[in-house]
Amino acid sequence: MKIAIASDLFWPMINGISVFSKNLAEQMTARGHEVVVFAPSQTGDYYVEEVDDYRVVRLSSTNFPFYPNQTETLPEPRKIAGGRITVPRIYLHNGYRLSLLPIREIRKFCKENNFMPDVSHIQLQLFVGQAMIDFSRRHNIPVVITNHSSPENLFDNLKMLAPLSPIINRTVLLYTKRFALQADYATMPTQQAIEWHFRNPEKAKMPIKAVSYGIDLSRFTPEKPPKEFFEKFDLPQNLPIVMNIGRVDAEKHISTLILAFNEVLKNNKKAQLVIVGDGTDRPNLENLVYKLGISRNVHFMGTQLGEDLVNFHRAASVFVSASPTETQGIVFLEAAACGKPVIGVDVGAVKESAKMV
Repeated sequence: MKIAIASDLFWPMINGISVFSKNLAEQMTARGHEVVVFAPSQTGDYYVEEVDDYRVVRLSSTNFPFYPNQTETLPEPRKIAGGRITVPRIYLHNGYRLSLLPIREIRKFCKENNFMPDVSHIQLQLFVGQAMIDFSRRHNIPVVITNHSSPENLFDNLKMLAPLSPIINRTVLLYTKRFALQADYATMPTQQAIEWHFRNPEKAKMPIKAVSYGIDLSRFTPEKPPKEFFEKFDLPQNLPIVMNIGRVDAEKHISTLILAFNEVLKNNKKAQLVIVGDGTDRPNLENLVYKLGISRNVHFMGTQLGEDLVNFHRAASVFVSASPTETQGIVFLEAAACGKPVIGVDVGAVKESAKMV
C-alpha cells in the first residue's frame, strides 16, 4: 500500500504530533508499505530526504518568528529597564516553519515519482494538511484525519494574544471540528478527546474512533539504567526521583509541579525533581526554583533523545505531569512501559490515559 502522511509538524521538531508521525512512518514502512511524509522544510527550501527506508518531502517554508521550532536550545530572554521588563521573544532564525503554499510541490513530487497514495493520513489542521486533503479529493484518495492537539497547546504560549485566548481557543476548536468533517475516517487518541470536539460523535458524518498513539515496547522496557548514565548526568542513584519529560512550555503547568514538589521536600529533603525537555517557560521555571531555594533538588536536563531518553524514564521513582491539556500524552505510555507509576491531573483525557496505563 502507498501511504501519504501529511504533517505540518515533523521530526526533528519534538512534540507529540511529530513523534507520533515519525513512529507511524517507521512502523508502516516496517510492515512493507511505501510511505512518503510531506512536511515543512527546516531550511526553507524544497528537498526530498531518505529516512529509514521512507521518504520525507520537505516543502518550501517560511519562518514563523513567534513560536520556536523546538529543534535548538532556546536563547535567554532579553531584559530592558534594568531587568524589570522582559522583551517578548522573536525567533528570527529558529522559529516554527510554515509551508504556506504546498499544493504545487505535492503535485510535483507525486507526478515526478509516480507516487499516487492509496490513502492519505493528515496529522494537523494547517496548510500541509489541507493541501493534502485537496490533492486527495481531486484524485479520489481516501482521507484519514487524526487530531492530536488542543488550542491551548499553541495559544497559551503566544503571550501577546493571551487576552484573546478564550475567544481564539473556542474558534480554533470549532475549526478543528469542521476540518475533521472533511475526512472519510477520523481518529483521536482518547474517547475524551473525541467528546471534547463532538457532542454526539455517533452522529458525525464520518466514522470517528479512539485509537491510542502506541509506543515501541521493544525500546521502553522496565530495566535499570547503567551506572554510566547516572554519572553522565550527575544524578543520584539511591534517592527518590520525580520525573517530568516533555515540552517545557506554559500550558504544561510545570510551575504547579514545582510548587507541589516544594511541599514534598518538607517531608523528604532528599527527593529530586528531574525535568527533561526545553521550551519557552524554562527561564521562568528556573527563576521559580531559585526563589524557592530548592536548586539543589531540581535538575533541568534539556532535550534528550534516543537511549538517554529511555534511561531517564527508567531512572524515575515516579512520573508526574501537571498538564491539563493532553489529548493522550505519549510520555504517560512511555513511563508506564518502563514500569513506573504515573501521576497526572484529574482532567479530561489525562484521566483516561492514566486509567489505560
